[in-house]
Amino acid sequence: MKKRKFGLVLSSVLAASAILGACGAKDDKDKENDNASSGDTKTEEAFSIAMVTDVGGVDDKSFNQSAWEGVQAYGKEHNLSKGDGGFDYLQSKTDADYDTNLNLLLRRDFNLVFGIGYMMADAIEAIASENPDNHFALIDAEVEADNVVNVMFKEQEGAFLAGVAAAKMSKSGKIGFVGGVDIPVINRFEAGFVEGAKAVNPDIEIQRNYTAAFDKADLGKIAANSMYSSGVDIIFHAAGATGNGVFSEAKERKAKDPKANVWVIGVDADQYEEGKIDEKTNVTLTSMLKGVNAAVVDISNKAKNGDFPGGTTLTYGLAEDGVKLADSRGAIPEDVQAVIDEYKEKIASGEIVVPEKVEK
Repeated sequence: MKKRKFGLVLSSVLAASAILGACGAKDDKDKENDNASSGDTKTEEAFSIAMVTDVGGVDDKSFNQSAWEGVQAYGKEHNLSKGDGGFDYLQSKTDADYDTNLNLLLRRDFNLVFGIGYMMADAIEAIASENPDNHFALIDAEVEADNVVNVMFKEQEGAFLAGVAAAKMSKSGKIGFVGGVDIPVINRFEAGFVEGAKAVNPDIEIQRNYTAAFDKADLGKIAANSMYSSGVDIIFHAAGATGNGVFSEAKERKAKDPKANVWVIGVDADQYEEGKIDEKTNVTLTSMLKGVNAAVVDISNKAKNGDFPGGTTLTYGLAEDGVKLADSRGAIPEDVQAVIDEYKEKIASGEIVVPEKVEK
């Protein structure tokens, strides 16, 4: 009898537990629904990205900085934080840092790693070969690997417009080009600049100087000093952080003599702030913008959505809005801007094909 009573009691307890469990499950389900309606559900697993700079550094006011802005923009778009599982960068002080930095980011499990700059091609090719299951993006160079997307720009097209602006705005008939390392991507800048300048003034004198560095502002300053001293009044630089020295020289001259006709055309990013002397005086004529930031966001989103374009090369030119001139803030008059716009349309339509190398 006692056993029967115990059995009845146990049955009652189990029945009650089942009812309570069902109620609890219902309550939990209701809470989940409430949370879903309030936007508190757990987000999908983050797709993390990171980049390795070349020796110019992340704050070069140019190429690397533009790439980092793209990485940050992607992070903001997807509510990510800087660091593991989100977005980050590693800075390279020398060429020897490339391999090390790429491997460090892989060990931190970033889903997509960018190598910024032509000089990183060998490192990306080697690391990608050793890590076939990882995805990489290489800016400004090409390697053959199914897990690497190459990102190229038609710098010569944007530089052509810079050349038109320089030749039309020059009062001395002398303009200059300061390049960093003598490599194909910088050659494209030079070629476009020369071609554009000569298109509107065949007699224009163009001085050119390769500093052999992207991180030596002092070399940029020396090159600019020599050019301005010889009568050059507008310099276009494609030298990364070395170009900061070009700005320094121009600003010093303008500050010393407000009537001095010295200008700089910036590169990669809008370098208007780099040319600022005071609220009324600025030596930046315009800048040749290169959409590295937009390309970084575009490729990151493609990879996140399962559409990583590995084994291909994506090229951005005037037609794709990958290169263009920045707003001159009134430094370039309307009649000159009209000429620039006319050439822009001809290049974008294919009527004019800008060479990638200067004819010797």
